[in-house]
Amino acid sequence: MWVKNIGGIDETTMQISSGVTALVGENATNRTSLIQAIAAGLGTDSYTLKSDADCGEVSLTVGEETYLRRMRRENNHLETDGDPYLEEPKVAELFAVLLDSNEVRQAVRQQGDIRELILEPIDTEAIDRQISEQVDRRREIDRELDRLEALADDLTDLKAQRSRTEEELERIESELAVAREQLATVDEGSGADESLDEAKLDEKLEQLSEAKDALEQVEANLDSERKRLASLRENRETVEQQFNALEPPDETQIAALEERLGHLRTRKRSLTSTITELQQVIRFNSDRLQDSQSGLRDALDDDAAESVTDQLNPADAAVTCWTCGSEVERQRIEEMADELQQLRTAKTEEKNEVASDIEAVSAEIETLKARKEEYAELDDQLTAIEAKIEESEATIDDLEQRRDSRTQEIEELETTIDEIQRTQEEEALSLQQEISELEYEKGRVENELDTLTAQIEEAAAALAEREALEDERAAIAEQIAELRTRIERIETQAVDEFNTHMDELIDKLDYQNIDRIWIEPTEREVTDGRRETTERRFELHIIRQRDEGEVYEDTIDHLSESEREIVGLVVALAGYLVHNVHETVPFMLLDSVEMIDGERLVDLISYLEEYIPYLVVVLLPDHAKVFEEQLSADETELIEV
Repeated sequence: MWVKNIGGIDETTMQISSGVTALVGENATNRTSLIQAIAAGLGTDSYTLKSDADCGEVSLTVGEETYLRRMRRENNHLETDGDPYLEEPKVAELFAVLLDSNEVRQAVRQQGDIRELILEPIDTEAIDRQISEQVDRRREIDRELDRLEALADDLTDLKAQRSRTEEELERIESELAVAREQLATVDEGSGADESLDEAKLDEKLEQLSEAKDALEQVEANLDSERKRLASLRENRETVEQQFNALEPPDETQIAALEERLGHLRTRKRSLTSTITELQQVIRFNSDRLQDSQSGLRDALDDDAAESVTDQLNPADAAVTCWTCGSEVERQRIEEMADELQQLRTAKTEEKNEVASDIEAVSAEIETLKARKEEYAELDDQLTAIEAKIEESEATIDDLEQRRDSRTQEIEELETTIDEIQRTQEEEALSLQQEISELEYEKGRVENELDTLTAQIEEAAAALAEREALEDERAAIAEQIAELRTRIERIETQAVDEFNTHMDELIDKLDYQNIDRIWIEPTEREVTDGRRETTERRFELHIIRQRDEGEVYEDTIDHLSESEREIVGLVVALAGYLVHNVHETVPFMLLDSVEMIDGERLVDLISYLEEYIPYLVVVLLPDHAKVFEEQLSADETELIEV
């Protein structure tokens, strides 16, 4: 790694091996600056540019790939470019870059919303979108399966009808053969050829057969079209009921909510930035006050002319202000530092309220948009149905006219045939007419049989797809269930990871008066405007044990600073494991751990090393001695800074 103008570093290079790398040095030796440089190379914003520099660079080489990130100061803001290690660094900032200002550690110290931070990397909007798409596809499949279910029932009826039609065809063919034999016998015995105008009769009979076929087809089409029209009207009534029951969407309300959502998100980002800046100012002032206290002790040794009482009262001591250069009382600066701390706490609370408002407004927008889409879809359906109804009514009118025309034609042909029959021999004519009717019936039945066979084949082909549709629906149902329970599974996994690692570390670090520290998912009703909503949180439980063996529940306020930091680091480890951060960020950076005593810090680092490929930690020299005594050089690389 090569670094220029980051933190307090002018320019330097450093190599980090897998395992644990400890940066050893006193305060103000650029240990934290090196950590910040790694964080900057990863792509996070957890760094500061050198105060006397206008630009900086970090080059990070991992394996055979090199990543470069450049920073420059413009109009009191930092602009960045280049190719950092991560395109989306938020998960790393939460669970891998564990500096003193890390949000997870801050949330534990201030009893903030741990659950919100652990779930922050999850794109809930994308999950909701996927669920909506899968639900739509499932509805489409359900409609198709319902159609196929009805088709299966129809298939049984079609097969039975085909069997009856085949039997009817056999009967007609048998009767037709008998009639032809009888007609042949009559013709041979009577010599009726001279008196029968067979050509004319055959012509009229053929015309009559064709006219009946045409009429039957028209009536069949008319019946089918009437059924279609009735179905369309019924469908229109159903859709109209749904449409009238649905409240029209309010575009103004949606626009207002989206505008409010944008303001809320902007406000949240502003609050986050303000909180970070306040924390830096608070820490800076704290460090300066400590330095001024050291200067005061030196002054007490050098100035023997002042009274002992005046010298021993640090609250009244004059301190040179590091912002304006004037002499002010130390007590006044301490009061201002307290006021900044209170302001940061207020801003954090306001940020949590804004986050709740964002969640509520987003849910309301999604509800209104879904109603808007449903309203538009129903309106489109009504328009399409009306067009189909008009088309069907026009078709029925045309078919009725054609039916009347064919009926009149048949009546005229039958009248003509009757006239011919009166002039011909009754027996021969009757047989001829019977044969004609049987041939007509035979053709009709054959057509019906062909239609039934085609319908059966079409239904069988459609039903062959039912199993594939059922398998697809089952897979979609599983995917919907997986998507809907993903957040719950992440919650459960995070709780299990924290509780497991916390139990192991309490035993490993040998905190005698702590029996157990664990997280429990809870729900509570909160008021959001005029409505009650359910808020899920992670409640932290601390169980202590008295000397006589009695256990009782304590609060995080009573934990030591060391104990609180351990809890914060375990929460970060749980998030690191739950979100599989090691797959994209094999680093974990630890700073501000000097409040943990040396032996426990060794045990903590050894524990974390099992899960983190590259673990970089900042150590004071006293802590480093403990590392040298208890760990081999193969386990930890100590770098003097």
